[in-house]
Amino acid sequence: MSAVAEPSLLVVVPTLNTHHLLPRLLASLQQQSWPHWRLVFIDGPSCADHRQWLHQCCLAEPRCTWQQQDPAEPGIYGAMNQGFALAHSEDWLLFWGSDDWAASDLVFAALVQVIKDNQFSMITPDLIVCKGRYAHNATRQLCRSTVFQPAGLYRRPAYRRALLLGSTPPHQATVFGPGARRCLARYADGFRLSADLHYFLQISASTDLQVQVLDLELVHMAQGGISAQQTKHRLQEVRRAYGRAFGVLWWVPFIARYSRRLLSLASSQVSMSVS
Repeated sequence: MSAVAEPSLLVVVPTLNTHHLLPRLLASLQQQSWPHWRLVFIDGPSCADHRQWLHQCCLAEPRCTWQQQDPAEPGIYGAMNQGFALAHSEDWLLFWGSDDWAASDLVFAALVQVIKDNQFSMITPDLIVCKGRYAHNATRQLCRSTVFQPAGLYRRPAYRRALLLGSTPPHQATVFGPGARRCLARYADGFRLSADLHYFLQISASTDLQVQVLDLELVHMAQGGISAQQTKHRLQEVRRAYGRAFGVLWWVPFIARYSRRLLSLASSQVSMSVS
């Protein structure tokens, strides 16, 4: 019986003057029990202090590299597109923000074991969707969790139905496999805040798509960010993404998505008040 190859995991982190946040992310990777990850920072036009931090980090940690963001690929999703282009054909690709960090020191080992088990069973999911949990910026207290669907293997019809009913896999907790990148290897231009949603909707049209959902809390994410500060523009992009995917039925996932969001926020508030 042939040995199962060691998976290749690449973490891509867009940055812009966020070196004060990056030590937490880096430490959470260095503490992983599975040590074979690679990390690349895609840096926008940052200040000298930030660039110096990146330079020193990559000298001290050989698993880290960084490169300047291509001006032809602006914005956070442009940086992610640059990350798509950097991935090797066999890479499993994970996109995190500067204010994200691994949920525990065992999560990469758990994720890699699932990939190995899939290889042994001849299952090749295109996306692996885990869970994430948000944390308050000020207190760092963990609050609401992101849950896409119950754990299991979803083929195209079930995955697309979940999207129609308002479920959204968070990109920070989604691992992009080689199959997904062969199908769709970049985020669409024209979506500054919701290109990840548009990506998941567009790839759901792929006939042979397989998505594995894990009951694994992979990442912790700080609340806030640019999308939370530009609600009107985000809503417009979300409506446009749903319109491209579902036509005149765009309002079904739109309403379902934000109903789910309100219920999640209400549940989080109740849990915090009880604790």
